[in-house]
Amino acid sequence: MRLILKSSWKSQHAAWGLALGVLGLLPGCAAPMKRVPPQEAFSSTSTYSRMFDASPVKTCEAARRALLSQGYVIITANDDSVRGQKSFQPEPESHLQMDIRVVCAPESKDRQITLGFVTALQDRYALKKSNTSASLGVGALGSVSLPFSSSEDSLVKVGSETITSETFYDSFFALVHRYLVADGPLDEAR
Repeated sequence: MRLILKSSWKSQHAAWGLALGVLGLLPGCAAPMKRVPPQEAFSSTSTYSRMFDASPVKTCEAARRALLSQGYVIITANDDSVRGQKSFQPEPESHLQMDIRVVCAPESKDRQITLGFVTALQDRYALKKSNTSASLGVGALGSVSLPFSSSEDSLVKVGSETITSETFYDSFFALVHRYLVADGPLDEAR
């Protein structure tokens, strides 16, 4: 009987050793986690912002006029921010919508120098068709499918991205500057 206990103890010990060995191998068998590269570098501060020699109210008014001059619909306009949208249809079954947001932050104590921040977001939509067919349910007979079918068209958002082109922002800031210079001192109280 003593012999059985010894062999039983040895087999349990061997089983534990095997189990620990298998557990040690499992992390190596696990699928590697996919790493996504960082989307931000936070390196340039000049792409999305510019200094203006004007108050935040004047700067945002110039930005509002710049957006209006390019066909944007003004969604909101405050003393320190402006938001405009414009729609494009480059192809019959696709649609683009630009959303530009401007924030005017004072950069000096006397509020006569403003830092203007601009971000442009472009949403892409595609025309998707969905077919529907008609069926009729009759109590005793069950349901009957009729050959009538129709399709519904709907725009579905397929992508969204922040515009990163320095040329795009340079031209917008140049237009804002032109409105600041052309209009001269604007009335602070709108």
